Amino acid sequence: MPKHTFDYDLIVIGSGAGGSAAATIAARAGQRVAIIEEDTFGGDSPNWSDVPTKALLHVAHVYDEARHAGKFGLRTSTLGYNYPSIRAWKETVVKRTGAANNRRFYENHGISAFNGRAHFLTPHEITVNRRHLSAAHFLIATGSSWVTPNIQGLSGVDFFTPRTILEALRPPKSLFIIGGGRYGIEIAQLMATFGTKVYIAEQAGRLLPHYDEEVGVALEQLLSEQKGVTVLTHSRVLSVSKEGLTKKILISRGGTEKIIKADELLVAAGRAPEVDFGLENASVHYTPKGIEVNEFLQTSVKHIYAAGDVLGRDSHTHSALLESRVVAHNILERTKLAPDYTATPDVIFTNPEIAHVGLSEDDSRRRDLAINKAVAPLSIIARSNTADFRDGFVKIITDKKGVILGGTIMAPHAAELIHELALAVKYGLTAKQVADTPHAFLAWAEAIRVAAQKLS
Repeated sequence: MPKHTFDYDLIVIGSGAGGSAAATIAARAGQRVAIIEEDTFGGDSPNWSDVPTKALLHVAHVYDEARHAGKFGLRTSTLGYNYPSIRAWKETVVKRTGAANNRRFYENHGISAFNGRAHFLTPHEITVNRRHLSAAHFLIATGSSWVTPNIQGLSGVDFFTPRTILEALRPPKSLFIIGGGRYGIEIAQLMATFGTKVYIAEQAGRLLPHYDEEVGVALEQLLSEQKGVTVLTHSRVLSVSKEGLTKKILISRGGTEKIIKADELLVAAGRAPEVDFGLENASVHYTPKGIEVNEFLQTSVKHIYAAGDVLGRDSHTHSALLESRVVAHNILERTKLAPDYTATPDVIFTNPEIAHVGLSEDDSRRRDLAINKAVAPLSIIARSNTADFRDGFVKIITDKKGVILGGTIMAPHAAELIHELALAVKYGLTAKQVADTPHAFLAWAEAIRVAAQKLS
């Protein structure tokens, strides 16, 4: 039989982290590749999420540090900020990533780049901008978008999402946030630092319910006492309505209904995968929760792969990049690989930063694992004295043989510190091995040594 002839060897739908690596790797291997992006090239992370949010959080951290530097003998009484200039800095950071110019990058690598919405016609054919394109393989990396929860009156009021609030001309006087997950927490601290009165509502019994309990407790105390944030756990938003220039939010908390008024509303109650582009025509199995894949990231149609947020998992940019590289390998090579998520760090860029790797205490309990745990407060190490910063801790979990299963860090530079525990989890190190490793005096990492020492 004659071999099928397609326009491309690989068509990638989505130019974010889940799609970009595979497209580039395949093109460098001599494959004919096309990439399609409906929104801004580069996807969510560099344009609307990780990069701009962390740029603003960095400014907020510097401002907060300077504002409280009087205790060190610095004169800070005239300190202020210009929010349009802060937004300009954020735009500079986004521009410097080059993500919006990725189209030129792809074309320079011989990749055909299309700006438009893809729609499957058959398992080997799509349409984009009224043009039909075919490929031997596809990678679906369309990501996810913010969902609007089913709350009475919400559709009738203007509200922010974690994407749109980054474009606000100035911090609002007051802000009600629906959702106490990572995105809601980061924006709560960001806006509170610049003077916004923040309310944050979370249905669970603590903020960041998927993290160790110590994190939610410590974070609530920090936000309440240092930032003036009103934390409303065990709270469900019943309705939203306009009242003049403000929003009126009716919540239920502990069986009692309460009305809170705020100038602006932010909805950060979850994301849904982007799956509405004719997957039925390609016979790809999916649900509203995401596309179903096997261990090799193949969908129900073996030549169609999927990666990133479209899988419906609580993913990270670095996980999407890993999946994208695995897909490229599986397309190019006969021997297929499965992505190894062991020791994938999870980071929230608040101040202090929060980082986690491996199993949490709740994870261990659900798996019925016998564990030991130890917590070292930052106040136990000398660096907390010289920096005058004591709000945080290191928590390590081991099995009964002392092998490290997971860890959580709430500390300055936790995003960097967590990789020591990530190596321990990935390579099966014991707490004694970590404790016996010299840690530099006056480094925050001494708290890791202390926690490990308690388990040795």
